[in-house]
Amino acid sequence: MIKSKKRIALIAHDNKKEDMIEWAKYNISTLQQHVLYATGTTGKRLEKELGLEITIMESGPLGGDLQIGAHISNSLIDCLIFFWDPLEPQPHDPDVKALLRIAVLWNIPLACNRSSADFIISSQLMGREYTRKLPDYECYRHRLDNKK
Repeated sequence: MIKSKKRIALIAHDNKKEDMIEWAKYNISTLQQHVLYATGTTGKRLEKELGLEITIMESGPLGGDLQIGAHISNSLIDCLIFFWDPLEPQPHDPDVKALLRIAVLWNIPLACNRSSADFIISSQLMGREYTRKLPDYECYRHRLDNKK
């Protein structure tokens, strides 16, 4: 069950940080109703610009993406807004792919650009409880246990 007060992770690559800040300012009235997490520089800039409390993880290249991914797999993040830059190679590209994979694997709302973020943040579901369909990975876990 995803509660009405969502735990939202905000991440933006360097070339997308201004876009994230502009988007967050525009949506501040909605964002302030939820619990916010962010990676390094993005989190510090958002805190400064918005004046909101944000739990800040490490910078993405220092493991922040993986920290957010761990939070997702432990059901501590309900939604991921990740403005990633598809035109710029990232030194931590494997971590970025792992984060996106975990978000899809655990079926949380995921926005990778401003348009999809607009659709998510303006959804009627943002302000109410939502029962997400969690994948049943017991067969997979059982298969792994039998290989040992």
